[in-house]
Order: sequence, then C-alpha cells, then structure tokens
Amino acid sequence: MAFLTQKAALPFFLILFSIVYAQKPDSLYINPEKEEVKYPQLQIKGLFQARYLVGMSKDVDVNGLHHSDHSGTDNNFMIKYMRVQLRAQISKRTEVVVLANLADFKNDPKSRVLENAYLKYTFNPKLAFTAGQFRPWFGIEETYPIDIIKSLDWSNQYTEFGKLGWTSFQIGLSATGQLKLGEMPFQYAVSVVNGNGKNQINDNDNGKQYSTRLVFGLSEKYNLNLGLNGGYGEVLGKKVYAVGLDLSSLIKFDPKWSLDMQLEAKQATNHLLYFAADPETRPQNPDEYLIRGAYFLPNIRYEINHRNLSAFELSCRYEYLDTNFRLNSNPRQTITPMFGLEFLKNYGARIQLGMQLDRYKYQVENTNQYNNNLYIIQVQSRF
Repeated sequence: MAFLTQKAALPFFLILFSIVYAQKPDSLYINPEKEEVKYPQLQIKGLFQARYLVGMSKDVDVNGLHHSDHSGTDNNFMIKYMRVQLRAQISKRTEVVVLANLADFKNDPKSRVLENAYLKYTFNPKLAFTAGQFRPWFGIEETYPIDIIKSLDWSNQYTEFGKLGWTSFQIGLSATGQLKLGEMPFQYAVSVVNGNGKNQINDNDNGKQYSTRLVFGLSEKYNLNLGLNGGYGEVLGKKVYAVGLDLSSLIKFDPKWSLDMQLEAKQATNHLLYFAADPETRPQNPDEYLIRGAYFLPNIRYEINHRNLSAFELSCRYEYLDTNFRLNSNPRQTITPMFGLEFLKNYGARIQLGMQLDRYKYQVENTNQYNNNLYIIQVQSRF
C-alpha cells in the first residue's frame, strides 16, 4: 500500500479542506430567527469503575506476570477509572473538552491523569477541526468511550497500537466530518500527531505520524459499516506505517433483542521493538519488526426495562495478537466471555462478571508471555 510522504501530507490536508468546505453550508447552521443562546454552556460528566480480580493460574499474578519464585499477588481490588469530564461550549461552533482520570494518581502521575484536553471548531457537519490531546480515529474502538465498552476492556491490539502512537490519547491536529457518497453515508478523519503518547512536554523527534480513517455505511437496515485505516510517519529518522480494516453491525431482531458485532484487524511497524534491539545486529529496515492483530466481538443485548433492571448483555471476544510475527513470533490468543447487568439506562450503572483466558504459543518464565486464567467482577457508574 502506498502512503503519503510527510512533504505531501500538507497539500493532502489542503485539498481535503477545499473539497469538503466547498460544500454548501448545512441548513442546521443557518437560522437567523433562532433565539440568542448564552455562552459558555458547561457540562460535567464522570465515570467510576472498579474491579475485583482473581488469578487462577499458578505463579501468575493478576497482571499476567509469571513469578518463578512463587511470589506475586493473585487477587486484588482495584479502581480502574475515576474520570471527570468538563465540556465547555464557548460559541455555536467552538467547544473545549477536558477529561482526567483521577485513579491514575495511584501510579506515578507523570504522563498520566490528563487524558483529553482539546479544542474543537465545527464549520458544519462536513468539517470540524480538533487540536490538542485527543484520540485520533484509527479503528472502531476510537469511536466510543470506555464506559460503554462491550467487553472487559480495550482489545490487546488497541493497547499496543496506542504505544506505537496510532491509537489512544495523542497530541496533534485532526479534521473530521460526515458526508454522503450518493445515498451512502460516509465519515472521514485525517490526523497528524506527535506519536509519543499523552502529556508529553515535547515530541521525542522531528517526525510526525499521519493517519486517515474512512467509514462507509453499507447497510442502514443492519447498521453495517466498513472502516479503512491507513497511516504513515517517521520515528527517529525511520519510516513507519500502519493499516487496518474493520466491520461493525447492529442488528435489532425486535424492540428487546439486538446483536452488536465488531471485527477488526490491524498491522503496523513495531518501531518500539526495533529501537529496543541492539543497533549493531538489528536489520536496517524497521519493517522487519511487524505487529499484527485481530479480534471479533459479538454482543447480545436484551432490554428488560424493569423498574430495577434495565437490560442484560452477553459477549465473548476472541483476540489474536503477535507483536513480532516476522522475527520472533509468539502469538497471544485471548478469549474474554462477559455477562453484564445494566441497572440504569445508557450504562448508568452496571455490574459485569467474566473471565480472561490468555494462551501463548511459547511460554516464557518471569514475563507476561505466560498462560493465564483471570476471573473478574466489575462495577461501574456513569454520571
């Protein structure tokens, strides 16, 4: 696959801007008779999420690390998230968003705690710019928050691609919008980021990482969407890339039963492994170090709408991830069955019970590459 060079990236942004902005303004933004709205408008939201974990594999702790000396903790109460978000609408087209995870204070707060910190300017539904620290679109998981996730946590590949600068919270600039290709709904996102994670004082080099996401609405009846992702950049003088493909669908059998499905696959240069290798023995081309992953997540939901119970969900995610499949392949397969009870609508309060089963082709002592069975009870409340 051919990608834009960094020199060609700026013209690409300008061409995309001219094409999209040349469209007629949406009627939503032309209403002179509308009553005057006072700004700023403030909105505060939050999320609390806690877990109890029990490891059932001998000498493997709750974080998946093997201990040959029989040490390690195999059960643990933990607070995963205590998020607070402030959204300030300061004009009809401008908003500022701040999101902090106070639970990260339990660790070294350097490069943690602050998650979102960005300004978004919306010309119309076809074009909006976001600048600051945000999650650049590069897959399905970027399009929804952790509090409505259908499984225990983010997929393993999402976490790894976040370390590589393609997903999770990054600092940079993004253009997004919604259009129609004939009768087909179409969404796009074009981003340029530092690629070295959140809350960094400076970029760690002069290179940047450019990515594009295109989403095509294939079927309105089945809410079937196809996503194409591509990225190109430079890290410490070396060219890196990432590609991805995803499908999502929401099928409503009747007012109570529905099936939500996600399928996603990605591949990228694993430049972290490349630069961690001995410079004298590693190959010249960093693409010898490649990461590849895929997952499938079906989720069945039944709307109960009882006074004390809103719905229940049953999901089972299968994941495959190999962080270095060309040179030192040791694929990880993870199965995560989860059962959830929702007590308030829109995931306002819920409890989940499940397991995380990890299997490696080769087990390596005193590392995280070791087979593991983990039982989980998770509670959350969003407000």
